Amino acid sequence: MAQVSQCVDVENIAFLEFSGSKPEKLHDLFLQMGFNWRASDDRKLYNLSEIVFISNPSLGGSAAEFRVKHTRGVSALGFKVADSAQAYQQALALGAEPAANPDWPIPAVQGVGAALIYLVDDHHLQTLFQAFNFEPTRHQHQANSILSIDHLTHNLHIGGVARMREFYHRVFGFSSVRSFDINGKQTGLVSEVVTSRNGRVTIPLNESKDDVSQIAEFVREYNGEGVQHIALQCSDICHAVDSLSAAGIAFQDTPDTYYELVDERLPGHGKDLSQLQLRRILLDGGEKQGGGLLMQIFTQNSIGPIFFEYIQREGNKGFGEGNFQALFESIELDQQRRGVLSR
Repeated sequence: MAQVSQCVDVENIAFLEFSGSKPEKLHDLFLQMGFNWRASDDRKLYNLSEIVFISNPSLGGSAAEFRVKHTRGVSALGFKVADSAQAYQQALALGAEPAANPDWPIPAVQGVGAALIYLVDDHHLQTLFQAFNFEPTRHQHQANSILSIDHLTHNLHIGGVARMREFYHRVFGFSSVRSFDINGKQTGLVSEVVTSRNGRVTIPLNESKDDVSQIAEFVREYNGEGVQHIALQCSDICHAVDSLSAAGIAFQDTPDTYYELVDERLPGHGKDLSQLQLRRILLDGGEKQGGGLLMQIFTQNSIGPIFFEYIQREGNKGFGEGNFQALFESIELDQQRRGVLSR
């Protein structure tokens, strides 16, 4: 294992690239989510506060190769680094696989599934933005109060958690900060969270315990490993949900019985449960989760099997571990209704 000082130092997520055969659907979705946009030929850049998404439907290069494998999804992650050329040489020396056919003139290595990881410094980021005539701003959509990317998950084949954990540790100096073992009535998953040295890039790595869980279902539908969901941090989750719902974003449901147990699980939480229940927002935290609170809600599948999470943190650094079991079981119920699992 390389010394941490030798690893590529990641500052933040500069952008996420999406690709699919129906870019107009991505366009409509991102507008519903409150993003502004700029176009450069058939590619589009979307911005909201600190978040940058790029839609790349190009017919050649890495995005096209990604679509052959996965059809649609997150085709690349842009990791912000101090010096792209130096970071690229470091990554190769640490065993990263060079990207064979990147769409952008930015050093890149192979990431999860068929997705790439671009190593983006200030010069390359400015050049990329200029192609879209885009000037970065801190614009925040007043109605939905979205701030930044909180985390994004990888869904992996069985054995993939150890493999991708080792990759992120070895190449980027990430560390493991949490692990979970979740069991539903019929299925289960294991998850390990890795984070960058400065804590600004966080990736929960998930794998199934069986061949029928929602992780296994994702890997089948996606034709391999990839980003399952992207969590966006917001300052006022109730206003965010109201705004997004009015714009047509559909959220996953939560059983009413969930809210009957919150006071017992989180005594003295101080939240108006009726307002959370009205919007189907989940609540977690407390001393067992390191103190503080977090509120979260998940959209329905938005890009194939990929969905978004909205999260508001009030002193809690977890990932809704206390909600994992309830959410896992609610998705199992949905799988039963769709016939993926027998009742």
